[in-house]
Amino acid sequence: MVKVQGPTDELVAGRYRLLAVVHREEGRVGWHGEDIEFGRPVALTRSRLPSHLRERAGHRTAARILRESERLGLVCPGKVPTVVDVIEDNGFLWTVTERPAGSPLGEILGNGPLNYVRTARIGLGLLDIISAAHRHGQTHGDLSPGQVWVDQQGGVTVSGFGLMGDTSSPRVTAPSYASPEQARGESTRPAADLWALGAIMYAMVEGRPAIRERGGLVATLRAVERLPIRQPQNAGPLGPAIQGLLRRDHLERVPEPVVRESLTRILKQDLEDATPTASLPIFRGTGAAVRREGRTWRGRPVGWPVLVGGALAVTVICFAVLTAAGGLPDEDNSPTAPAPSPTAAAPSRSASDSPSGTPSSTATAPDDPSPTPASPSPSPSPTASASASASAEETAGFSTYTSPEGFSIDLPTGWKPLQTNRNTDGSYRVTFGASGDPRTLAVTYSTQLGPDPVEVWSDLEPSLRNDSVGYERLGAIRVVDQRGFEGADMEWLSVSDGVRERTLGRGFLIGDSRGYSLRWTTPADDWNAAANQEALDTFFKTFKEAPE
Repeated sequence: MVKVQGPTDELVAGRYRLLAVVHREEGRVGWHGEDIEFGRPVALTRSRLPSHLRERAGHRTAARILRESERLGLVCPGKVPTVVDVIEDNGFLWTVTERPAGSPLGEILGNGPLNYVRTARIGLGLLDIISAAHRHGQTHGDLSPGQVWVDQQGGVTVSGFGLMGDTSSPRVTAPSYASPEQARGESTRPAADLWALGAIMYAMVEGRPAIRERGGLVATLRAVERLPIRQPQNAGPLGPAIQGLLRRDHLERVPEPVVRESLTRILKQDLEDATPTASLPIFRGTGAAVRREGRTWRGRPVGWPVLVGGALAVTVICFAVLTAAGGLPDEDNSPTAPAPSPTAAAPSRSASDSPSGTPSSTATAPDDPSPTPASPSPSPSPTASASASASAEETAGFSTYTSPEGFSIDLPTGWKPLQTNRNTDGSYRVTFGASGDPRTLAVTYSTQLGPDPVEVWSDLEPSLRNDSVGYERLGAIRVVDQRGFEGADMEWLSVSDGVRERTLGRGFLIGDSRGYSLRWTTPADDWNAAANQEALDTFFKTFKEAPE
């Protein structure tokens, strides 16, 4: 190891020329450089030295970093840049590596947030590297966008192994990406790398860190330890994976295989979406058609990744509960029971509807149903009919759908369930739509409602405002009668995928704290179209308990 006695504008250790700063974060600066001795490009990183390394002799620190770099280079060929020199500089450490292909992720993020598909691709590449390191007993412990390089093909390279590793020293660089246990000065474990992965993906989709720097190392670490993390707004189906990784208790974080499955499914869905398909019809009075079944979400249709994402959220909750209870049971003794057959209808209460709130930023509220994919071609059975059939009373262009959950409703011809969510308390939500149609209808059955439907909407509104982009309520909450049941209507505007949408929610009570809500959403510009008004009137007129 070479000791640099003082800073130099041109050369580090008399050998490495600094060309340009490519990334800067608390305690760390990265440069493009040149090794003038061999005439080759290099990358130089100047990092604040953690306390456990300050206490070691310089040659021991250099040997450790060089050794870990060499080992991981064998485990992940081409994914960990070779360290060519390590230089101590008055409390800082210069690490010189072969220059990786591409650019530091921090530099890429300077151009704005990334879409969730690109984030999933980079996240999977990063997961591959840290998982391989963990299997060989190595923890990075210092991950941040400045340590991740991305090439034009999406390939990922990770530098910085060996600086922190498995240590109890507090993290002293990029504190916004430190895990809570690192912020407390506890031993760094592989789970800290999973937290950092979640924090990096959060920054990619949101364009900012989950915890912003607070003007200094200590203040930022305190914020990491204490402050709640706001739910990501732009993560799409990637949201459950990010939130599962950002659980404060390291024992509750989503395991690596579960995260890998979620990211892989998102990429697989994106590949399927890119496959050319025949033109699909556009429904009268609606916006542009989409290519695959489901609602569009950030420019992409919501399909299997959303369902898998919801299942991942349930996995997070179950994993946390089982951890607290002492582990997984030896066998499955959980009873199964059919969904209740409600006798009428009331206001929706989804994850954000619960008046009691959630215990953590990533937990699902008691009545937030866990997603299960809807059958693409529901078929009738003796016990539960899920088929659409015509009848003499049907409105032209509509057919009756009888749900196994216990209701029936007339839907536009060609519509079917896109997603069904169920919860253990008997509540559920079924979202209907059709390929090529941006409109949706969500039917929600709830079991924990208050006695006043107007107050139910009033209690729900703050969570709608927090969870929606560009939320704006239209008018007052109105008392209505829904086929003899006491109810209330609320309308609001929001923005989804750059499109202004309008939603009318009608909730109505059926007794014993139970009820339904119907939420009808269309592009705002098409709200008054005759086809949309006819659909809304038909929903309200035909919704009822399924016949015996």
